[in-house]
Amino acid sequence: MAVTDEAIEKIKGMIVSGTLRPGDRLPREAELAAELGLSRNSLREAVRALALIRILDVRQGDGTYVTSLDPQLLLEALSFVVDFHRDDTVLEFLVVRRILEPAATAMAATLITEEELDALGARLDALGPAPSVEELVAADLEFHRGIVRSAGNSVLCSLLDGLSGPTTRARVWRGLTQEDAVSRTLREHRAILAALRDRDAEAARSWATVHVASVEQWLRSTL
Repeated sequence: MAVTDEAIEKIKGMIVSGTLRPGDRLPREAELAAELGLSRNSLREAVRALALIRILDVRQGDGTYVTSLDPQLLLEALSFVVDFHRDDTVLEFLVVRRILEPAATAMAATLITEEELDALGARLDALGPAPSVEELVAADLEFHRGIVRSAGNSVLCSLLDGLSGPTTRARVWRGLTQEDAVSRTLREHRAILAALRDRDAEAARSWATVHVASVEQWLRSTL
């Protein structure tokens, strides 16, 4: 194992074991290197790597701290990596979204508040019957983000938020080239919202599946 990898594993071990907790300040570099049996250079490189993926927070002149380890913070690294996707992997992102988003929508059916439902409805009403493709895609992202947020699972919310980026261009492309894409998307949004208002988890799951699968099916037919 490379010395930097070893240093990363040792710091990770301290966090996983609870020796270092969220918000804790790490011991001074010389002390920590001696405690872990590492060189100061390898420790420094490990700290840099863990700061990049939001495990550690290096504060100039103050020290190095364990971050909050909040899922949304940690999954920012996933979002960064996802941005490097290739066009030929968009279908794979859609497949993952089709697995996760209907489950999140079903969860939301029993947890979403009336105020949140009204806010979703207001956003749909504000779009009108014939929004531009760009307006529709932006509203689509916010619509699903609002539903998933209501499911009450921050990990699921962050995962789906990270996965939505690679499929945005495909959704715009579909809106520009498929004749009924805009009206169909609006109908599916209304159907999902109606199922959520009825507190019908299975109907919400089914409509969310149809909604994501329709984009996936269209993309398969065009590749």
